[in-house]
Amino acid sequence: MPTAYELAGVDPNGTADVGCPVDADNDFTGTIRIAWQAIPNADLIVKDMGLLEACLPQATIEWNQFNSGGDVVQAFGSRSIDIGLMGSSPAVRSVSAPLDLPVAIVWIHDIIGDAESLVANDDSITQVADLKGANIAVPFGSTSHFSLLSALADAGLSETDVHLINLDPDKMAAAWTRGEIDAAWVWDPVLSTLRADGGHIVTSSAQTALTGAATYDMEVASEEFITDNPDVMRIWTAVEDYAAGLISEDPDGSAEMISSQLGNDPDDVAAQLEGYTYPRAAEQSELFHGDLPGTLKDTAEFLKTQNSLDAVNDDYADALYTDAIDAVAGE
Repeated sequence: MPTAYELAGVDPNGTADVGCPVDADNDFTGTIRIAWQAIPNADLIVKDMGLLEACLPQATIEWNQFNSGGDVVQAFGSRSIDIGLMGSSPAVRSVSAPLDLPVAIVWIHDIIGDAESLVANDDSITQVADLKGANIAVPFGSTSHFSLLSALADAGLSETDVHLINLDPDKMAAAWTRGEIDAAWVWDPVLSTLRADGGHIVTSSAQTALTGAATYDMEVASEEFITDNPDVMRIWTAVEDYAAGLISEDPDGSAEMISSQLGNDPDDVAAQLEGYTYPRAAEQSELFHGDLPGTLKDTAEFLKTQNSLDAVNDDYADALYTDAIDAVAGE
């Protein structure tokens, strides 16, 4: 079987000219400021293969790494990025009051399952109800935060029954080692680090999804950038869809590319990929025009009960940009 690099005609060492797998745009000469996170999905394949650089050869592509969706929301607030990855919880917050940022959701990178989990360091903690009084780390405003609050509510606990600590993933391992936290809801590679350091899984986002709290990693773009650059949005969507296809066609090769961006072992990435579902454009088009607005509204209603936003929008379909997905799905 050909590798993901070979399927795209790309030199894995990055020394050869990279081909564009879709119709390139040789006219766009602007700058695209992209926020990415260390989450194993097609975005890192696009970055590793230089697909945007190949398909927009006259453009300047700026990749900026962020630690959490909350940080990406702040970047949109300061207008320092054009397009960026965040979880469905911060995405809902960004398009709801009081933020009401001029942004739209343009893509689903992945549907989160076991890849985001609650890990505890005490063997006596076997269910969420056992966390009463525990110090739990989670990045506030993230999908993990949303899943944690949902799990606590399902277990009959509230935020006052535990001690929630707002902590970026890259700071969790040190806090864990120092004994400052008893548990954390987080994603890889930190999740694997905590498990290797005596932690065990209590529950996951796959389980909270079964109780009606599904979460996603999504791409959000500024409305101004979308309006000014519809052709660029189509190309961005097309290469992301292409890269998502590589994950299913060659998961091992895709894991290799993603690992080169994350700096960890390809086998670890391959295991991480199993914790997500990666929908293609055709499936996403159906979601965007079907269940997704309702799912986002359910998320907003839950976040409002947690005082994470001021009001729930009447219809979250207004926060979705579907033109590019529909175009790619129809190609």
